[in-house]
Amino acid sequence: MSKKVVGLIHNVPVSTGQAFSEASADIMTQVEAIEGALEDLGLRSVRIPFTREVSVFIRGIKEAGAGIALNLCETVDEDPRLAGHPAALLELLGIPFSGSPAISLMLTTDKLTTKQLLRAHGIMTPAFLMYDGRRDFNFHGLEFPVILKPRFQDGSIGIEQESIFVDDLSLTEGISEFFDRFGPLLVEEYVGGREFNVSVFGYPSPSALPLAEIDFSTFPEGLFPIVGYRAKWDVSSIEHYHTPRIFPNGLSSSLRQGVEGIALECFHLFMLRDYGRIDMRVDNDGQIHVLEVNANPCLSPDAGFVAAAQQTGIAYTDIVETLVEFVEKRASNDGIPTAHTW
Repeated sequence: MSKKVVGLIHNVPVSTGQAFSEASADIMTQVEAIEGALEDLGLRSVRIPFTREVSVFIRGIKEAGAGIALNLCETVDEDPRLAGHPAALLELLGIPFSGSPAISLMLTTDKLTTKQLLRAHGIMTPAFLMYDGRRDFNFHGLEFPVILKPRFQDGSIGIEQESIFVDDLSLTEGISEFFDRFGPLLVEEYVGGREFNVSVFGYPSPSALPLAEIDFSTFPEGLFPIVGYRAKWDVSSIEHYHTPRIFPNGLSSSLRQGVEGIALECFHLFMLRDYGRIDMRVDNDGQIHVLEVNANPCLSPDAGFVAAAQQTGIAYTDIVETLVEFVEKRASNDGIPTAHTW
């Protein structure tokens, strides 16, 4: 394995107490965990924050002498629309890096484009319309209940019980407030049923890790079973306590193969690389609906991707080591030098 310096490219989180700071702060949890794993592997690493001050980032890369990079950026200055830019700059600089290329990050960050590509490829996804603030917006054609999702946000930001509307009147009254907070929205039909997260790992040949399911069996009655912001980030919340991740046994071979097959299809369609996670719902008729395609999913030690890898005996340090090996292999195969000359 390379003994070169590994650059840990990360966005800068907001201060504690600001809106959605819990989700924002998780990036440093990832950085610290990967830093520790690299140390255990005998590899030197350096943290290199990425902001709109691109010249500062380039100077940081140069001063660190980073030969390869692990790209952990989820936003740029809290703007998720810029999530692909760190990868794009690394591509321009010729620095080999982990995870998906810029184009994949840009496509999957945009929920509208993701849905359009899924539909064009014949992959089922809940019916939807896009709301851009127009007062004459027509909701006809959608079946209630519907859920509002910010077009560009990640980490379940903007998704809660209050995001679900059961009729035309309540939606008409409430959608403007959501638009004022989050900008363009997807108005998506709510699909009930079982929720699966399929993590995919591997380069150049990816494979599906064990299927994870969100266990809604004890979810409070009267609430829609979803993994909203509180479920993800507020460990004291009812939603968090009643949405445990399980790895179910006894799934029919047809269901398992169907879910895995669609996950891999999405992985290739969106040109994901190294690792990813596909979120799906299987409705009461057995139809599989893709909810979201996640390029470069969270690598915190308690994250879904890590849990799925650990089901196969892959320890956290092994995940990090393998990602470094992917970068080295890709750099060698593509003819890109693994040490940049400045």
